[in-house]
Amino acid sequence: MIKKYTGYVLGTCLAAMQLFVSCKNQENNLIEIDNVNVSYTESTEDFPNPERGFYRYSETRSSNYEVLSAEELKGYRSPQSIESANYKVSSTLVFRYYILDNVVNAAISATFLNNIKKDFEAARVAGVKLIPRFVYTVTANAGNCPEGFICPPYGDANKATILNHIGQLKPILQGNADVIACVQLGFIGTWGEQYYSDFFGDASNNGGQGDKLLDNNWRDRIEVIKALLDAVPVDRMVQLRYPQIKQRYIYGVNALITSAPLTESNAFTQADIARLGYHNDCFLASINDLGTYVDYGNSSTPSKSDGTVLNTLKDYFKADSKFVVVGGETCSDDYSPANDCEPAGKAQAEFASLHYSFINAHYNNAVNNDWQDGGCMDNIKRNLGYRFVLKSASLPDNAVKGTVMNITLNLKNAGYASPYNKRTVKLLLRNTQNGEVKSFDLATDVRKWYSGAVTVTEAIKIPNDIASGDYELLLNLPDAYASIAKRPEFSIRLANANVWEAATGYNKLNHTLKIN
Repeated sequence: MIKKYTGYVLGTCLAAMQLFVSCKNQENNLIEIDNVNVSYTESTEDFPNPERGFYRYSETRSSNYEVLSAEELKGYRSPQSIESANYKVSSTLVFRYYILDNVVNAAISATFLNNIKKDFEAARVAGVKLIPRFVYTVTANAGNCPEGFICPPYGDANKATILNHIGQLKPILQGNADVIACVQLGFIGTWGEQYYSDFFGDASNNGGQGDKLLDNNWRDRIEVIKALLDAVPVDRMVQLRYPQIKQRYIYGVNALITSAPLTESNAFTQADIARLGYHNDCFLASINDLGTYVDYGNSSTPSKSDGTVLNTLKDYFKADSKFVVVGGETCSDDYSPANDCEPAGKAQAEFASLHYSFINAHYNNAVNNDWQDGGCMDNIKRNLGYRFVLKSASLPDNAVKGTVMNITLNLKNAGYASPYNKRTVKLLLRNTQNGEVKSFDLATDVRKWYSGAVTVTEAIKIPNDIASGDYELLLNLPDAYASIAKRPEFSIRLANANVWEAATGYNKLNHTLKIN
């Protein structure tokens, strides 16, 4: 430990000497004032952290509901083998397909709605969160049509049905925000990917409208998105399948692909532009991720998919995604060697530039297995989403009741993204004699701990009524919801050796403060 400031104070503390000061009121003793640097060791361990990493896949049908098992979900938090995979993953996220296969023309049953509540409760008990997507069909029916492997009718529902279903789901989504990581748009098209649709425009070769979407198609899609944003809790994001969908929602059906992305000045609010993220379900599957980066046109403009469109939409995605949730899955290993590890591919660089927080552990394992074979899987497992490494801290040795102490934390976010859901960072003072904990909310916003260096400087007022004595300093990054805030499974763990307390979810700063 290196002393950064040493001095002495006589009698009562002076206002000008409040920082890093310890003194004894009512006494004329000279007391040394110290501020020290504490260094920390980075860990390379792969461990579970909330709302990030490889997610586990699950699905259920309204025609044959299978409720999630809390015991099975709890097991996901420990390393497990994946079917057809040559790797193991630990997971805190569970993707959940809700396939509304027998209510395309009917209301959702009360039994189905109650079962969804049971799923959320199972997740809560297990210490994981869900990524729900509601869809009507996940089946590709081959036939004599231009696309061949999938032909209409596709089997999705009309707008009126979707809006009614969203209204039914709203109370459940609102009531379970604590264990919802985010919600995917779903509803429209096969797999809920807003592409092969019977009612919202078909931009595929099967569509018969010039491989584009018309103005009324965009308006209908916008109406569904608006309804889902209203149904989802305001502190949770909705993921869209393509970047152009967000542009057309925010700026209208005539929005250009050069439309402005989200910036920090309007990020992390309850505004629609700040709540719309992305799920790319064909990560690096082709030059444009099999249609992810395409201008689908409108009634007055044709669809386009040239290099300019690709680069423009990807640049938009890169800028916008810094502030919203991004995830998805790999799709195909047949078209693009780019999805391999570096230097032959660019998987890690793409994850980083597009700020990915999670990816499917189950599909497509032809791609995912290549990461294991190519030597980059361990990096991807560690770096999906955030990974906070505490490098050093400037901490006071002494503090005085009723005065302010300053601390500085120097961290590195080694991950591809910052957290996308709000949570408070807390400095804890734990009495070494009786274990009593005093908690202080810091002003910093963990969602702004972007990839790279992070410096946190804070001033903390020491209360007058705190007991004199020695206090351990700890950092706590709990969930924002009181229902799970004290659960260590939902608190963020720093990627350092000898700091994590598994029983409490606290991160030790390995420093003791004396309060007088």
